[in-house]
This record gives sequence, C-alpha cells and structure tokens, in this order.
Amino acid sequence: MLSRTIRKSVLDTRIPSSALPPTFLLPNRARYFNSTTQHVETPPDNFDASQLPASETSASASGLPLSKHAQSKLAKIPSPPPPPSKPLALSKSIKELLPLLAVQPSHYISAHIHGKPYLVTPGDIVRLPFHMPGVVPGDILRLNRASAIGSRDFTLKGTPYVDERIFECRARVMGTEAEPMRIKEKTKRRNRKVKTVRSKHKYTILRIAELRVKGLEEIEQ
Repeated sequence: MLSRTIRKSVLDTRIPSSALPPTFLLPNRARYFNSTTQHVETPPDNFDASQLPASETSASASGLPLSKHAQSKLAKIPSPPPPPSKPLALSKSIKELLPLLAVQPSHYISAHIHGKPYLVTPGDIVRLPFHMPGVVPGDILRLNRASAIGSRDFTLKGTPYVDERIFECRARVMGTEAEPMRIKEKTKRRNRKVKTVRSKHKYTILRIAELRVKGLEEIEQ
C-alpha cells in the first residue's frame, strides 16, 4: 500500500513535456539528447558540381530541391547565342548570292531586341514597349541579332540567327516617351476599402541609322 502511494505521488509530480524550457536554455547534455541528428548523404565519386547551372548549384547548396514551377521557368528562358569564335564558313550558294544581296538596295532586317522581333528598314522609328535601362538619348546601339536579312529579290535566313559578321545594323536612341497617367480603382465585394492603382508606362524610341550587308572581302578578312 505504501509503495502504491509513493508511485502515485511521483506520477502526479512529473513535469509534462509542454512545460519544459526551450532547448537553448537547457544544459549541453540535455540539448544533445533533445536534438535530432542530421542525415547527410555523401555525393558519389564521379560527381562534378561545376556542371550544374548556377541556380541549381545554389539550391543544392542550401539543401532545397527545385520546384516544378522553377524548373519550368528555367527551361523557358532562352539561352543567348555564343559569341562567334570560329572562322566563318560560307556555303557555295551564299558565296554566289551574298554579293547580289549586298548590291541590291532597299534592305530590310528582322532584328531581335530583348527577344522580340522587329521588321525594320533604314530610317524607321521603333517604339519599344519598355524602358531600356542604361541608355541616354544620342547613344548608338548595334543590333547584332537578326533572324532574316533581305532585299527585294533575296532573303538570307538564320538558324535561328544570322551570323553578326555578315551585316551591320545600328540604331540611335532618340529618347523616351510616357503614356498619360492611368488611374484605376479596385474594389472587392462586401468590402468598403477602395484601392487606387496608378500606372504610367514608359517607352524607348529608336531610329534605324544604318543597315549594311558586308561583302565577301570584308567577311573573309
């Protein structure tokens, strides 16, 4: 009977786990037994971290896997074409028809600016639907990405881009424009708050100053 009474008193006076102090207030030995162990898998011997992209390297370093949404975004980003390092090799047909294209006037070009194509000729004014950063009026920009260059009778198409050593296309920054201020009121049902949103979109104006197809003598130098 006495042993049951002692056992019952001990059980009643036991401190519940919810009343224990946080782990950082416990001594080192108690903190060791209350902490969980981390399981780190060692990479294989033939693993090379330099082959991973920068985004995947940072995610793997933090221990967080990439989500499907992030992977789909990375897959949709087009990679820029590498700079031309090898000597330009022209086929027989291009060597025959390129001088005719260079001589014939009224050239046009399908230039790509920030991934969007613009079909322009010399003297045209292009109104970009965004504010190009880092430019001021009077700057000269060389447009080195083009999917097609042609004249009245000839057209040179790229796969996907024409080599930039074949042509020269330059545009002058004329300035920036801004549309009138837009004010829109946003409300929700059964809500007395009214949110006012203001937007004023800016545009960059370019003028195509030069468009020239190089000759075979300039390309083969």
